[in-house]
Formats: sequence, structure tokens, C-alpha cells
Amino acid sequence: MTLSTDTFDGTFPFAPRFSNVAGFRMHYIDEGPEDGEVVLCLHGEPTWAYLFRELIPPLSGSYRVIAPDHMGFGKSETPAHRTYWLQDHIDNIEKFVLALDLSDITLIMHDFGGPVGMGLAARHPERIRRIVSVNGPTPFGQTTLFDRLDANAIVSPWFRWIARAESEGRLESVLGELGFNILSILKLNGFENHMRINNTWLSAYGSRFAVPADSAGAIGWAKGFALGAHRFEAPDAAAVDAVRSKPALAIWGDADRTLASEHFLPLFSELFPQAPVHRLAGVGHYSFEDAPQRIAELIATFLKAH
Repeated sequence: MTLSTDTFDGTFPFAPRFSNVAGFRMHYIDEGPEDGEVVLCLHGEPTWAYLFRELIPPLSGSYRVIAPDHMGFGKSETPAHRTYWLQDHIDNIEKFVLALDLSDITLIMHDFGGPVGMGLAARHPERIRRIVSVNGPTPFGQTTLFDRLDANAIVSPWFRWIARAESEGRLESVLGELGFNILSILKLNGFENHMRINNTWLSAYGSRFAVPADSAGAIGWAKGFALGAHRFEAPDAAAVDAVRSKPALAIWGDADRTLASEHFLPLFSELFPQAPVHRLAGVGHYSFEDAPQRIAELIATFLKAH
């Protein structure tokens, strides 16, 4: 398990904070002015708040940037008695947001942080101010969602592997050793900037999953797709109207091999037809690793404009 005090050679110099409101020890960082507008960064699989390490400094001068680690990821606890389905992560984030009484939230969502954030928005649209999707799906009651998921699963190496490994009984054993094969999993999902790879980077992403018991979060997210256990939040008509009116931005690395832009960007544009979409050539699924400065600039410009 990742030590709460580990800064990974100074690359993650943010003070660790913890909340127990969701029934486990959830790590989060909280940087910037306490009375500033809230920017809530939600990571995906198998990353953690470290993914946002180069976004936090340029935004925290003006905004209150909060980046929690989902249950079973990063510096958060991995309780053995819990399930790790999408609805569990939405429940956890909802309790966290309500406990801190966060409002006027700008959601910045990557990977499965997208469905988690949109689940929060479905339950509490009045607390959301802006929506930012960065290679993160934005399901919000669209009738095309499951057709898009099925079509993407056919072309995505990651989702093809999940289905095959689960059917052959290998999924848990492989992902249970994620601390040793983290580079393979990250590359399978897709990043292009190999200059990022060094021992510190590998430790930051791999140390969390040192033993199989610590890998339940990563296993649960993958297994949930194989079993059809994830439940996407169904917003009511009032929530759809409220969220549709929010300023929104999509940034998508076009070299994403896990969440193909042709299948998931339409989800965003169906909900936010007037919102800008920035497609980044040569940038992969882990777009915050491939183009951190470019993405930070786009988000900062968007926040200032709205």
C-alpha cells in the first residue's frame, strides 16, 4: 500500500488529508484558497490523484482544488468487506461532497471518474457549476449508452482482455499482481509519452498494488464490466435540464485505445451540443500524462471564461 506521507521524490508535494465519512479511510488533497470555487478532480483506473499533479499547481492559485482517491486506489484504504462497483464509488463521493458541504463544483473527470462524477451530478445537480470531461465518459440517461459501450468493447484491447480473462478465470490473478505489471496495464490502456517513465513514476502508480489484497479496487472496476455489475445513475428530467444548462468542456486524446472518441464523445455532445470539444492528436487515454500543460491551459481558459 502507498504510504500516506510519500511524495514520490517531490513529484506529489501535497499535504495528505483523510475522511472516514464513506466508511473507509479516503485520502484526498485540498489545495488553494478555502473560500475559492471548488474544482473536484475524479480519477479512474488504475490511477489516483497523482494523475492531476501538474494540473493542481496552476489552478490552486485561484481555485480550491480537491482530488480524492477512490476506495481501493492511491492512498485510500481498500476495505475487504466492500464491493467496488460504480454505484459504490458514486455513493462514496456523494458522502464525501456532502460532508465537506462542497458547492459550485467544477467536475474534472477522467476515465471512470466520468460516470462517478455524472452520478454525483444526477443526485445533486444544484451543487455542480461546470463539467469538464478529459477522456472520461459522461453518461447521463442517454439511450445510446449501452450500444456505445458494446461497440467500444469490440475495438478496445483493455475491454477485450477483461472479457477474455474473466471467462478464463485469470482476471483476478493478473490484476492481483498489478504492482508488478503496472506498466503493461497502463500501456494497454494507452499513453504515448514514454519519456514520463522512470522509477519514481512506476512507483507512484505501482506501489499501491503491492499485494493482491490491495488490488481489490482495480479488480472490482474491471470485473464489474465483465459481470455487468456496474449501475449507471439514471437522472430525472429536472436533473437533465439542470445539468444540460451548465458550461461544459470536453478534451479528448485521439490516440485513446481504451475509450474510443467515436463512441464516447457523442455522449458528451448529445448532452452539451453547444460545448467546445478539443481533440488532441497523438495523445492517449492517460491524457494528463501525455499533454499535462496543454490540458491545464485549456481548463484554466475555460474556467476564466465561465
